[in-house]
Amino acid sequence: MKLILPTLVAGLMLGSIGASAQSVGIGPDGVRIDTRSPSERAIDREIRREERWRERDRWERRRAYRAERDCRTVTQVRETPRGEVRRTTRVCD
Repeated sequence: MKLILPTLVAGLMLGSIGASAQSVGIGPDGVRIDTRSPSERAIDREIRREERWRERDRWERRRAYRAERDCRTVTQVRETPRGEVRRTTRVCD
C-alpha cells in the first residue's frame, strides 16, 4: 500500500509533463524538461553552429596573423648542479 501511492503520483506527474513538454531527458544532471518547439530547437542549434564557425574563423585568422610575422624559437640551455635546464621562447620581430 505504501508503494502504490508514490507510484501513482509519479505516474500522474510524468503523464502530465509529457502532455505539455516537447521533450523530457533524464541524464547525469537529473531530469530535464524542454518546452521549446522543434523549430525553436533547430534555430538554437543553428545559432550554436554559427558561433562555432565564427570562433573557428577567428582562430584561423589569429593563427595566420602569427604565421605572417617573422618569428623564431630560441632555446637557452643552462647548466645547473642538478643538470641542464632548457628554456624555449618564441621571439617575433
